[in-house]
Amino acid sequence: MGEAVAAVVAGREDAELFARFDRPGAEDPRLVERGAALAAAHLVIDFSTPKASAELAQVCAARGDIALVIGSTGFDEAQIAVIGEAAKTIPIVRAGNFSLGVNMLLGLVAQAAQALAAADYDIEVFEAHHRRKVDAPSGTAIMLAEAAADGRRVALETVARAARDGITGARPEGEIGYSVMRGGGIIGEHAVVFAADDEILTLSHSARDRSLFARGAVEAGLWAVRQPPGAYDMQDVLGLRKPGA
Repeated sequence: MGEAVAAVVAGREDAELFARFDRPGAEDPRLVERGAALAAAHLVIDFSTPKASAELAQVCAARGDIALVIGSTGFDEAQIAVIGEAAKTIPIVRAGNFSLGVNMLLGLVAQAAQALAAADYDIEVFEAHHRRKVDAPSGTAIMLAEAAADGRRVALETVARAARDGITGARPEGEIGYSVMRGGGIIGEHAVVFAADDEILTLSHSARDRSLFARGAVEAGLWAVRQPPGAYDMQDVLGLRKPGA
């Protein structure tokens, strides 16, 4: 993703790549030390790990005049709290997916979940990614499940089923399940299935090139540098956030 972001920035006239940095010890002659990278940049785009992203948010907040875009996934509550605290000082856009199509899909899933009764339609979220992805379900899958739960006005944690194995019994009404595949070089496949006794509705998205995420992240960054401090996501960037949401 770092390479993809660098390529997108290189093709734009309204942004300039100032520096690249990575974890200490990374061997790449193009990399610089983090402090030097942050010294004069107005924006940082980060696709790393939850731990590294949370620490980076604190460092950027301490500087106070830099925007941050976070594309890492798999955060725990403590790390999210750290990023939230940093967002009181700087604008931070954090999203599990920077695709325009996925963010449109979120709205469609919420609408479908609201319209299709839990008593009649079971919801299952499918996702597939490359073998190197370390977290599951994906951040996007969780976002889609949250959209479905929001549509039904329930808390996701009360209805989520992350895995099934063995004798699980009949499916509870209203359950939202996940199915996960890891293999090969799959960039990103997501589908939300609404299954009734007599029909199945599937809403899906397929990523064909990582550049689509990089383009979205750069757009989010250029939007963020014009915003006041706060915690934002792609729904904010694209103007899809409903008033009061």
